[in-house]
Amino acid sequence: MDDPRLTNNVTRVLIALLNASEDRVYGLDLAGRTGIRVGTLYPILDRLLTAGWVHDEWEDVEPAAVGRPRRRYYRLTPDGVIVAVNARADLEAILAPRLPGTTL
Repeated sequence: MDDPRLTNNVTRVLIALLNASEDRVYGLDLAGRTGIRVGTLYPILDRLLTAGWVHDEWEDVEPAAVGRPRRRYYRLTPDGVIVAVNARADLEAILAPRLPGTTL
């Protein structure tokens, strides 16, 4: 399978994962960070998982004990970090002429 195209939304997801201060981010939190609706976000995450750019894992909690469903967490793989860093650099290069001194 081919690598996912780096659309605006895919780039936003990669950069949000790259910029996350925590080791992993769950889907709904990622939707909030990117402004991407979950109906669009989860297919993107599935493509990134298939490409090997993102790793996922389910939270190890008892839903009844925490009062909510278990969360599925996502984080970049080493290959995903490379793609995300390059995507961010490409985006900064595009935006730099318009926004001097600004970084993403």
